[in-house]
Amino acid sequence: MATLTSPPTGTDTEAAPPAAPPALTGRTRLILFVLCAAQFMVALDFSVLNVALPVLGADLGLGQSALQWAVTAFALPSGGFLLLFGRVGDLYGRKKLFLAGLALFGLASLLATFAWNPAAFLAGRALQGLGAAAIVPTGMSLLTTTFPEGPLRDRALGISGTLLSLGFTVGMVLGGVMTDTLGWRSTMGLLALFAVIVLPLAPGLLPESRTPERPRLDVPGAVTVTGGLLALIYALSTAAERGFGGTDVRVTLVAGIALLAVFVRVESRHAAPLVSLPMLRRRTVAFGNLGGLITFSMMSTVVFVLTLYLQETLDLSAFATGLVFGVQGVMSVVAGMLAPKVIGRIGARVTLVGSLVGQGVLTAALLGLGEDSGVVLATVAVSLASMCHLGAIIAYGLTVTSGVPDEEQGLATGLVTTTQQVGLTVGIPLLGVLATTGGDLFGGVRTVLVLDAAIVLGTAVLVGLGLRRRS
Repeated sequence: MATLTSPPTGTDTEAAPPAAPPALTGRTRLILFVLCAAQFMVALDFSVLNVALPVLGADLGLGQSALQWAVTAFALPSGGFLLLFGRVGDLYGRKKLFLAGLALFGLASLLATFAWNPAAFLAGRALQGLGAAAIVPTGMSLLTTTFPEGPLRDRALGISGTLLSLGFTVGMVLGGVMTDTLGWRSTMGLLALFAVIVLPLAPGLLPESRTPERPRLDVPGAVTVTGGLLALIYALSTAAERGFGGTDVRVTLVAGIALLAVFVRVESRHAAPLVSLPMLRRRTVAFGNLGGLITFSMMSTVVFVLTLYLQETLDLSAFATGLVFGVQGVMSVVAGMLAPKVIGRIGARVTLVGSLVGQGVLTAALLGLGEDSGVVLATVAVSLASMCHLGAIIAYGLTVTSGVPDEEQGLATGLVTTTQQVGLTVGIPLLGVLATTGGDLFGGVRTVLVLDAAIVLGTAVLVGLGLRRRS
């Protein structure tokens, strides 16, 4: 019978030290810069024009009722074509589609910058949205296939998520400053500048990436999901301006839901579906995306109603309001650096649930705002809520994409980015409109905050139950 004996003298018996975590190389840093700069550019586009809308309308002759189209013209194609472009990138080359999207976005931004009438401007915005729909899913797929699952991907997604959230906030601050100093056209020119900087770097850095086989593109699925998302986003965006009473809103809302229902049926029968229903049945994909949808939609709503509260109720200037959201942006950067470390210790699922709880509780804390004072509470609460929001963004992206094979990363990241874009689009139409339609702005803001907090906390419970590990 073998026995354990002491090793001979002089033999090295110490356990080998743990291997150092993989580090970013100079090339991967540049790849990360290119991909994150493109994502930041798209996030910036969601909000940089908001403050400039009244000035823009007066300059181009867009009436008050038509101003919403400055936002909707971008949101419709950017949300509607995400899944389709994500799959096209999977099949025919993510790098090619990413570069095409960047070029289109840059040219569209120039068209919007030098627009000579409303039609030219809205065409530029729509083409920006189409370019964004190509950039976002392919950029995320290139990121997850370039950085292997583990610490490197956690870090890359942490940086990407930070810049995505920061872009929305920075856009609000920059939009006001640039409109006051340089005019509204400078906000579109800034986006064109981003594209000019990123586009020359991308071809030599980014690796080509596609699925190894070439199945037929799911045309029926592409038509139904794109049409459904376009109709749904149109209905919700239009309802933000005119309410749900309009015939066009109700018709497009019903049509959007019906087309998405047909899409689900088509996908269940197609040999190479645009969205893999078995993937959607994965608990991590389904509940991870639910958490992502709610954290994006509810946080964008909080930012919207706080902007109204600070400027209309407390009479803060645009510059002072920008400072409040500037603090929020700084705290988002801090959260982006801390979140990967937290996830490394407690896991993405626990971080997602905990972040949703934190966001919900801090949103509820904003109910302490008064009609005469509340700047300090607003600054502290929204900044801490944004830290939780950032944690949820990074955690849900990791939850959804972890364990997914490389050939299906485009499908998974297409769902992630669709969730992001739809979340940014639907929150304000669904809840934000309640703050402005009742005649009592302060009371409307409080109503929105109550509903917002309840939705986030309820979602935290659902996600926590859905992501429990099976025994």
